[in-house]
Amino acid sequence: MSFQNPVFIPGPTNIPEVLRKACDMPTIDHRSPLFGSILHPARDGVRQVLKSASAEVFIFPATGTGGWETALTNTLSAGDKVLAARNGMFSHRWIDMCQRHNLEVEVVETHWGDGLPAERYAEILKADSNHRIKAVLATHNETATGVVSDIGAVRRALDDAGHPALLFVDGVSSIGSMDFRFDDWGVDVAVTGSQKGFMLPAGLAIVGFSERAMAATKTASLPRTFFDVHDMAQGYANSAYPYTPSVGLLNGLNQACTMLLSEGLDAVFARHTRIANGVRAAVSAWGLDLCATSPNVYSNTVSAICTPEGFNATDIVTHAAETYGVAFGVGLGEVAGKVFRIGHLGSLTDVMMLSGIATAEMCMADLGFDITLGSGVAAAQDVYRTAPATLIKDAA
Repeated sequence: MSFQNPVFIPGPTNIPEVLRKACDMPTIDHRSPLFGSILHPARDGVRQVLKSASAEVFIFPATGTGGWETALTNTLSAGDKVLAARNGMFSHRWIDMCQRHNLEVEVVETHWGDGLPAERYAEILKADSNHRIKAVLATHNETATGVVSDIGAVRRALDDAGHPALLFVDGVSSIGSMDFRFDDWGVDVAVTGSQKGFMLPAGLAIVGFSERAMAATKTASLPRTFFDVHDMAQGYANSAYPYTPSVGLLNGLNQACTMLLSEGLDAVFARHTRIANGVRAAVSAWGLDLCATSPNVYSNTVSAICTPEGFNATDIVTHAAETYGVAFGVGLGEVAGKVFRIGHLGSLTDVMMLSGIATAEMCMADLGFDITLGSGVAAAQDVYRTAPATLIKDAA
């Protein structure tokens, strides 16, 4: 690998220099008033990125997996029933976590490449007249397959059934890069991490709780200590943590929110859409298909690209790393060896993406693909020239 080349994995993403410097700060007393001037603006910034007026934002020294555990342990009790679809590796892992916490999971097995089956959710919720289902799990953007799901449709399924279940959403690879509407979609717990749309190193689990979710914490009996939101809230009231916080990362998060909001969320989403459209144009020019089964579920943060039958897609990733010092993502779970993934989220521009597309072409040509060098690059260039980029300005 090379530190000089950008990465094209779906996270951790490239770190802008201004954010790297924000994280690289002298030690401060995390129980001093100075820490509060970092903590509270960071929480307020996250709330704005979530598009919420009132979400309680909690930031733990962890990753998105810790955010999943925060959602479950603070709102549910052993034996509670949850509804989830398995349509990729990360929805699979969240289901596994539920089962390890002695929750009963009704799993809707879904083709890896399809979005969440909101219509099937609706049928199950309407049939649950006793309201045994206490929570619905929804992976907004399945990072393993490059599939985005309609969270608004899941909320409508709950509302149409008159069902009181909480709605938990994994937005790890969407929040900060794709439109996310905590309030409008009636999300009860949103989960993300620092290392994707917020363009920081891994190390922060970021969660937003609704009023309904906070109310559920009063009766939930699953054990939690490190991830207890009440302990965290008590600390926040005194501009502190119940334990030692990741001060540098929190300072970076504060700056990252300032960058995103200064660019404008609509502009951030438009940039990701444009870059993704260029990647998709390249994939089409190569004569390959996406794992995502239809345009309405194409992700704007990651593309999982299918390789021909009998070809190990992981070879492309290995060759790119060893020969060109460039990182792409491997296939995971059921699509391991069948796809390679191009991440196009976070700190990324059209020009940076063109270098990734060109590298993928060189790798495929080196490995014997019937591919014309420059075909994907030219297709992406047509997209980027038609919708030219607005330069991203670093926040001062």
